[in-house]
Amino acid sequence: MHSAIQLSKEELRTTKPTRDEYLNKPKVPLVLVLDNVTNSYNIGSFIRLADAFAIEKIIVCGALTISDKKLRKASRNEAKWVCVEYSDSTTSSIQGLIDKGYAIYGVELCHQSVDYKEVNYPSPCALVLGNERKGVSEAALKLTDQQIHISMYGMGNSLNVSTAGAIVLAECTSQMRKSIQG
Repeated sequence: MHSAIQLSKEELRTTKPTRDEYLNKPKVPLVLVLDNVTNSYNIGSFIRLADAFAIEKIIVCGALTISDKKLRKASRNEAKWVCVEYSDSTTSSIQGLIDKGYAIYGVELCHQSVDYKEVNYPSPCALVLGNERKGVSEAALKLTDQQIHISMYGMGNSLNVSTAGAIVLAECTSQMRKSIQG
């Protein structure tokens, strides 16, 4: 992976790569698998996150009815930069990643889950995030190498799926970049 170019905050706000520069930029070998995430705003948020962290791709799984208007608003049109695939089957998508050597992590609070900060994320890997109400499906969890969660210290026991994804994605990509840069 190439070392990052250091820009001032003014340059960061005004400097944008060309489409070709962006598409040729090395991506972190990380895939987000969205297991029946149904809210267009959440999917759009994940697209923005994928762009911000320069990850390989997102796989949106399930029978979805997506509002293009809401998706564009939430993603700020960054879908044109990010590799987004659509699949009818979460388990087939996960199995395809396993067959290619990806480690699979389910972001789900359950008896076997560990705090996301306690994991050493290998390259390549995938994060599976679940439906807004039901979480990651049992079928998808059975295919994961490890279940991970975000420790909660307040009265609530969950976060919005795109918020949880942002937190875990930041840690995972940070670790992977450090190991790639070595």
